[in-house]
Amino acid sequence: MSKRRQKLAKNVANLFILGLSLTILIGFVFQPAMAKGRQAKTQQVATSIAWQSASFPVENFQAYTSGFGYRPSATGGNGWEFHSGLDIAAPRGSYIRNWWEGVVTKVADGGACGTQVTIQSGQWQHTYCHMEGNMATANGIRYLIDRGGAIQLVEGQKIPAGVRIGRVGMSGRTTGPHLHWGLKYNGNHVDPAYVLRAMFAQQPAVRQSSSQIKRQQTQIKIEESKFIRDSGY
Repeated sequence: MSKRRQKLAKNVANLFILGLSLTILIGFVFQPAMAKGRQAKTQQVATSIAWQSASFPVENFQAYTSGFGYRPSATGGNGWEFHSGLDIAAPRGSYIRNWWEGVVTKVADGGACGTQVTIQSGQWQHTYCHMEGNMATANGIRYLIDRGGAIQLVEGQKIPAGVRIGRVGMSGRTTGPHLHWGLKYNGNHVDPAYVLRAMFAQQPAVRQSSSQIKRQQTQIKIEESKFIRDSGY
């Protein structure tokens, strides 16, 4: 190879290394800023809405077992995964209540989420995973059937806030009975802790007078997320 070609190849390699370094540097500089921007926007959305009519989604609350954001793999291994919701532990068979009035848009079973229901409430989408029961189909319409809990939900059905929509189970990928509760606003994942904190802040009279509200329920940890990949449960 001539000296001229060697020099050209060296220059190309240097430019490639420089471009790669700049890309990595930009990622480190802007990614935290983007995450903080999303976090601030999520907090603003959660606190600017009147939540007096909203319902806590689980009866017989025990604990928050896994928050929103990145966590080590819940079923073993050394990898990290993005947890797109809030895990709320309760005894198996405890009833799950609809968080906010809306329409059932999806009923399914199988996969990491197990038996699941998704409800659309305006710009909000809320998903409930690991439920008891299973999905069935009749005349091309899917519905959730949980005979033990006397629950039946049909896609397209309108559900008021606070109505029982299922029971805590262990379907899908789970190591113990709990509800995985996921929220989206305009298609973007939202940390449910923001919403629950806003709900409890706006319902002091209910919280103080109701024996069903435990002090631990109001102590919710908020996690930061980079919105990279959803683990699916």
